[in-house]
Amino acid sequence: MIKNYPLPKGKTGSAHFSGGIVLLMALAIFINYVDRGNLATAAPLIKTDLRLSNTQYGILVSAFFWIYVPGQIVAAWFVQKINAYRTLALGLALWSAATIATGFASGFAMLLVLRVLLGLGESAGFPASSKLLAQHLPPDRLGVANALVVSGVFTGPAVGTFVGGLFIAAAGWRPLFIVFGAISLLWLAPWVMRTRALDAKARSDASGGEPKFRELLAKRELWGASIGQFCALYPFYLVLSWLPLYLVKSQGYSLTAMARLGGIVYALSAAICCGAAWLADRSIARGADPGRVRIKIIAAAQCIGFLCMMACGLGNANMAIAGLLASSVAFGLAAFNIYAIGQTLAGPRAAGKWIGIQNGIGNISGIVAPIITGALIDWTGRYQAAFLVAGGMAIVGACSWLFVVRRAAPLGWIGVEPFAAAPTR
Repeated sequence: MIKNYPLPKGKTGSAHFSGGIVLLMALAIFINYVDRGNLATAAPLIKTDLRLSNTQYGILVSAFFWIYVPGQIVAAWFVQKINAYRTLALGLALWSAATIATGFASGFAMLLVLRVLLGLGESAGFPASSKLLAQHLPPDRLGVANALVVSGVFTGPAVGTFVGGLFIAAAGWRPLFIVFGAISLLWLAPWVMRTRALDAKARSDASGGEPKFRELLAKRELWGASIGQFCALYPFYLVLSWLPLYLVKSQGYSLTAMARLGGIVYALSAAICCGAAWLADRSIARGADPGRVRIKIIAAAQCIGFLCMMACGLGNANMAIAGLLASSVAFGLAAFNIYAIGQTLAGPRAAGKWIGIQNGIGNISGIVAPIITGALIDWTGRYQAAFLVAGGMAIVGACSWLFVVRRAAPLGWIGVEPFAAAPTR
């Protein structure tokens, strides 16, 4: 359960960082992943209507990540300059507007520009939300809060594909973008109302400062967490981008059976993410060391991911399907810990910048995993090598968390006043 937390020590006013705000952030990430997936859902009709080649469609998919990755740093800068509340609101307004405008696109060039704007807007999601969670929540609440926020990564594609597919069948692809983008904009009203007082306090708070980017980049733990996130996301992006083709082309599944199995993987990932986060927070509340709990869980997640990818790459058809289903355990255990560890290491002052860098490097896997997977399939004619590479990435990630990050404990920053966050309860 997410409780209301007062502003940090030294602040006055009636504003509280409440569970309702956490739920609104979770809804923003859910919307984020619905809107970014609309292109894939509508791709068959868009390609035909606008006469796009396969190469042009591939560029549109890739363009999102090419701007989304460096956009994390831009978003982190905005978090520092105008605060996280406004950054998240501006980001959502931008990506919603880009989504609406996509419904009026007349060709490849316009789609490309709008896809870039979408990636730029959506890059605000995790740096802003991580800053707010690190600033207002104690260690024994970070797990559940992050799980709620990150669950949108799993539920967004599932719900967006299902609802979007039905919508396109009934109304066409252009109304899909216009209606979904307009619905996304409705999020701004409750966000502004619930955070107005907190936003005002954040704008008036200039004490303590933040560490410079170069100081963050000098930290071994930042590079360990970034490599760890890259390796944790690599198998996920393989599954996200290639699971439908793998099940239909390699395993002989029908489109209906493929959609059902894919939905199960995402639903299980979300459920495991929230359940494991609750158990981790309870353990920390009872006195367990937060840093050791989170590192152990995420290292275990990567080891499970390794076994799942090996089952897919080396096992028979039944073992491969079992590996895909079990991969939801790895995805769910890793998802909330990736950000909770970064928030803990950085502390309230540096969390926005830290997650901006870590999430930017980690999401490079969204660029390379689909490309490497496709190249390996073309080269070998099979999917096995692609799964084995993903398994190798999982082991590298486990080593990075265990031997480079080692322990998720707050780091000190030169010339930065400690931030009095909410106490552990």
